Amino acid sequence: MASFSRMPRYEIRNDGAGPYCIFFCDSCEREFRSQPDLANTIGQDIGRNAMSGFLRRVPVVGSAVANGVVGEDPRYSYKMTPAQVEKAWGQAQVHFRECPTCSRIVCLSDFDAVSGFCNDDSPRNSEIAESRGEQTGAALKGLASAFGLGSVIQQASQAASQAADAAKRAAAQSARCPNDGTLAPAGTKFCPECGTPMVQPAASKCPSCGADTQGAKFCPECGTKIETKPALTHCPSCGAETKGAKFCPECGAKLI
Repeated sequence: MASFSRMPRYEIRNDGAGPYCIFFCDSCEREFRSQPDLANTIGQDIGRNAMSGFLRRVPVVGSAVANGVVGEDPRYSYKMTPAQVEKAWGQAQVHFRECPTCSRIVCLSDFDAVSGFCNDDSPRNSEIAESRGEQTGAALKGLASAFGLGSVIQQASQAASQAADAAKRAAAQSARCPNDGTLAPAGTKFCPECGTPMVQPAASKCPSCGADTQGAKFCPECGTKIETKPALTHCPSCGAETKGAKFCPECGAKLI
């Protein structure tokens, strides 16, 4: 049994069978309840009825004495002694662990048993986050399959991928500001945000038929695969930063 330096936050409740405790996880607020002392409640109830009936048969003062002796009914009481609370905590603490770093008392779902720390302080928190992401993804896929939505999710994923490709092609066909990265229609000479001269998109011609490929991976006219050379970021002659220019701004060497 794990040892604890304190109890977590708790509340006393009663559903009609006697008072019991609800203990809360310091991380996720999940509730864990103890069991009411049902035997004690039944025993007190029987004793109350017997004592009350006996005293009420005493002449003159019987009813007054009976009301004073019977006391509070445990079926409706929200009072527990420190010893009773401690006993209730002994029942519920199997569901908790205490983090040695932050001293929070957390439920087993928020505790990394491998490292001995809560999930937030665990040295394996990146692995835990990744595992949770995989579990969530698998649960969503299973739920989608159960409701016949697997094909819908697949189509949505394909649509998102196509949209990303389209955005890349649009960016390749746009003029770009070398200063702040603003994109504008091809032919725009100056950045609309900072006024810096814009770098125009390189004309992409099919090496086979000469058609404008418009940034596509395959020629729309003849289907030839377009091999795009990576843009030079530094001049191969002097090493200066090119900033997307066709000629080196330092030595004038042709870059394209």
